[in-house]
Amino acid sequence: MMLLEVNGLKKAFGSRKAVDGASFTVRRGEVFGLLGPNGAGKSTTISLICGVLKANSGEVVVDGFHVDIDGANAKRLIGIVPQEPALYPTLSAKANLRFWGTVNGVPADELEDAVNHVLQVVGLADRADEKVAKYSGGMKRRLNIAAGLIHSPKLLIMDEPTVGIDPQSRNHILETVKTLKDKDITVIYTSHYVEEVEYLCDRVAIMDDGKIITEGTIPELLEQGNQFQELTIRVDAIPDGIEKVIQALPHVEEFSVQNEQLKILTSNAEKVLPSAFAEIIALGATVSEIKIEKPNLESLFLTLTGKALRD
Repeated sequence: MMLLEVNGLKKAFGSRKAVDGASFTVRRGEVFGLLGPNGAGKSTTISLICGVLKANSGEVVVDGFHVDIDGANAKRLIGIVPQEPALYPTLSAKANLRFWGTVNGVPADELEDAVNHVLQVVGLADRADEKVAKYSGGMKRRLNIAAGLIHSPKLLIMDEPTVGIDPQSRNHILETVKTLKDKDITVIYTSHYVEEVEYLCDRVAIMDDGKIITEGTIPELLEQGNQFQELTIRVDAIPDGIEKVIQALPHVEEFSVQNEQLKILTSNAEKVLPSAFAEIIALGATVSEIKIEKPNLESLFLTLTGKALRD
């Protein structure tokens, strides 16, 4: 059964079409990924779903309630975790959650239990009385999730929740999302990090230029992108000029450097590998490891749009 239906959603700012006919559905109890690069229209779509922005056309239905007709009832079912923490830094974590609980209609006699529960969920119970100003960026993100959960929403929308935080906090947030799924909370998770979406999501919609360009389970989507492979070559040091040399090779679609690893997206790894290996050796580097990986969502995105997710 569908908890959310988005049909033909459009939103323009002047001549720029931020959302251009987006349609998708989200089932009860699933983690639904909305994947796309910065500027794809993900955040605007989320604002339209929540009723923060009014669509030029199209409709959003949350558990049977139309956002533009019965917005109050629809909004009660939604929790939102925005990109930037919506917190008061001079207040404690508990005080922040009491405020957001009251704003979201949590009854006074249930508020303290709700606050304590969500602090446990996000792993901040031992820091509950500290001022938010003393929190790290990752802790603020986790408290932001608690604020989104305080009124026990049916649908939790998480808009790029791990941008710019440390790896430990990022892992904690990912595991928190897994826990929410186990509690049958429906989650929309927007990101441009492929590995997060692949790890968390039951189904994924890929968005670009305000449009949903494909949608499905991870296996269904990966079948569409099987023409590309990722070739990873680990070297002892990155040689000067390697980017220009590798990108000039036939069948190389994209090239990047990550630590001491050279990553090549290619339509023919078997042909690219010998040439790339020779060029690396000629530039004086030593190769310590070579891996050829199956297609992922990033390679599918490149197939469908001709550009990388980080563009």
